[in-house]
Amino acid sequence: MKEESPEDAPSLEGFPPEEFQARRRAIQEALGDAVLVLPAAPLLHRSRDSEYPYRPSSELFYATGATEEGSVALLRGREAGGEYILFVRPRDTKAERWSGPRLGPEGARELLGPDQVHTSDELEAILPGLLVGPARIYYRLGADTTLDRHVRMGLERGRSRGPRRGTGPRELVDPGEVLDELRLRKSPREIERMRRAARVTVEGHREAMGWARPGSGEWEIQAEVEAVFRRMGARGPAFPTIAGSGKNGCVLHYVGNGRRTCEGDLVLLDAGAEVGLYAGDVTRTFPVSGRFRAEQKDVYEVVLAAHRAALGAVGPGEPFSHVHRAAVQALTEGLVALGVLEGDVDELVEAKAHEAYFPHRTSHWLGLDVHDVGDYARNGQSRVLEPGMVLTVEPGLYFPSNGDPEPGPYDGIGVRIEDDVLVTEDGMENLTADLPVEIDDVEARVGVRWA
Repeated sequence: MKEESPEDAPSLEGFPPEEFQARRRAIQEALGDAVLVLPAAPLLHRSRDSEYPYRPSSELFYATGATEEGSVALLRGREAGGEYILFVRPRDTKAERWSGPRLGPEGARELLGPDQVHTSDELEAILPGLLVGPARIYYRLGADTTLDRHVRMGLERGRSRGPRRGTGPRELVDPGEVLDELRLRKSPREIERMRRAARVTVEGHREAMGWARPGSGEWEIQAEVEAVFRRMGARGPAFPTIAGSGKNGCVLHYVGNGRRTCEGDLVLLDAGAEVGLYAGDVTRTFPVSGRFRAEQKDVYEVVLAAHRAALGAVGPGEPFSHVHRAAVQALTEGLVALGVLEGDVDELVEAKAHEAYFPHRTSHWLGLDVHDVGDYARNGQSRVLEPGMVLTVEPGLYFPSNGDPEPGPYDGIGVRIEDDVLVTEDGMENLTADLPVEIDDVEARVGVRWA
C-alpha cells in the first residue's frame, strides 16, 4: 500500500507557504545589506535529447519552494529592502506538451508568493540592475553561465561606481555562508519529513533482506529496495544504491551491483529513500544464507559495539567529533581483540592505525542532500551538536582481499551499520531504529520471503 506522499500534495512538496516565508525572513535577516541570487539546478542530458530525471536545487527549494528548471530567485537582505524577486519560464503550449505544465508568472505568484515575478526571458534586461545597490552579492560562480555573466557585470559596475557614489557590490560570497547554517538545524516540519524518509528507507531494507537468498543478483537486491521506496511514495533513491556482496562490500562506494551472490556471502546494502526532497540513508550488512560465519560474526560484533558507542556519544552539547572518537575507540579495541592490530589501544588510536580498516568518518549531516551542508568544525574546534541537527552514525570495518596466496581469516569481509539520528533537547532519537541490527534479529529476517 502506498504511504501518503508529499508528491500527492498540489504544491511545495507538501510544505505550507508559511514554512518558506519563515525561512526567507531568516535568510534576509542574515543577509543584512547584501543580495542573494539562487538559480535552479541545470537540466542534465544523458545523450542528445534524452534527459536525466530532473532533481531541483536544494538551495532554491529551501529558500522559495521552487522546483522548476529555469527559475532564478533574488533575495534582498532586510537592510537592502527585503524583496523577494523570482524569474520563471514563460508558459509555452508547445513545450508543455512535451515536458508538462509550467507555472508561468501567474502560477508562480500564486504558489510561491514573490514580491515581483518576471519571466526568464526578462532576466538579461532586469537582473543586472537589481545587483547595483547592495554591498555584496551571494552567488556561486559556475552554477549558471548566463547568471555568471550578469553577476560579473554587477561587480564591474560596483567597481566603477563605488568609489564616487559609495554604493555597488564589491564582494562575491558563497551562498553557503548564509544558507548552510540555517539548513543545518531542521524545523519541526522538516523533522517530520525526515521521519517519513527514514520510515520508507527502513521498509525498503526490511523487504530487501527478506527477499535475498544465495544466487540473488546484487542488481535484484537493489531493485527490491528501490521498488519499495517507489511503492511507498518516495521520489526514488536519494543516492545510488550500494548492494555489495562478498568482496564488493569492501568497496566503499561500490555501485556496479552486477555480481550474483554466493552461499556464505555477506551483503552490504547502503540505500536511502528521497521523500519530498529529503533523504534517508541506512546501511545494513547481512548474511545472504541467513547465518553469519564465525569470522563474519566476529567482525560484525566489533562494528556493532562501535555503533552502540557512537550512538551513545550523540546528544545536545556534545562535540560532533566525539561521535567519531567513540566509534574509533571501540573499533580499535575490537581490532586488537581480533588479533588484527597489536599494541596499546590508546597509542593505536593516536596513530590512526584503524584507518587501514576504517578509512571514512563515522558521521555526516543529513537533510535535503544525503551529505547535507554544514561545517563540522569552526575556528579549528569541533562544533557542538544542537537540537534539530540530523546526522548519520555509520562505523564499519573492511578487509579487502589482496590476492595473497594465504589469505587472512577476515579477507573479503566488509561490514557497515548505519542509522539516521536526530539530536533532541534531552538526547537523541534514532529515526531508523525499527530496522534491526542485533545478530539474531538480522539472521531471522534474511530470506523470510522464501520460508
